[in-house]
Amino acid sequence: MKKNKPKFYVVWKGRDTGVFYTWAECKAAIDKFEGALYKSYESEEEAFAALKKGFQKTPTQGQSPVAKPATKLIRTVVKYCSESLAVDAACSGNPGNMEYRGVYVKNGRVIFKMGPFPDGTNNIGEFLAIVHGLALLKKQNLSMPLYSDSMIAIGWVRRKHCNTKLEPTSRNQELFELISRAEQWLATNTYTTSIQKWETDKWGEIPADFGRK
Repeated sequence: MKKNKPKFYVVWKGRDTGVFYTWAECKAAIDKFEGALYKSYESEEEAFAALKKGFQKTPTQGQSPVAKPATKLIRTVVKYCSESLAVDAACSGNPGNMEYRGVYVKNGRVIFKMGPFPDGTNNIGEFLAIVHGLALLKKQNLSMPLYSDSMIAIGWVRRKHCNTKLEPTSRNQELFELISRAEQWLATNTYTTSIQKWETDKWGEIPADFGRK
């Protein structure tokens, strides 16, 4: 029996936005959401490129029946939610010393900070920061959204797997233990936190940024 090729679903407007890896996740983000905008793609690369480019109306594009999309509407700048948690990572070198943190957006207060860890990467830090934030918000029963400026890390979290090519060494053993714990947490926990992409081009640097660019 011929297997169906996996599809990658982009949601530009919905309860949650970004690239989703199953139709069930996509449907949860758009079902009964007025004006939802979404489309499926054959490859992950194509999906992320489309997400970055923005909504482009085509005859085959998914669209809820009540939606009346217009260019003016899509380009409207939506303000971020200040009652939220923003996470980010910084790495000196690739690999290099990596650290990550979470910041309460409303007042810039650092909620957690981890590292530096030797022989890490920025993507790993972004992944760990999101999972750390998810676990903290669930533990404290907080319903605020979580922002990250890394679509790569958001994708890894949704797949529940840190898809790094970094090789384990004696120097980064602790880091790989954290990765294993994060993946285990994702595999054994559910969460209602909305993970959202921080729109740097509209809102400036994410509040959790380390300011080292």
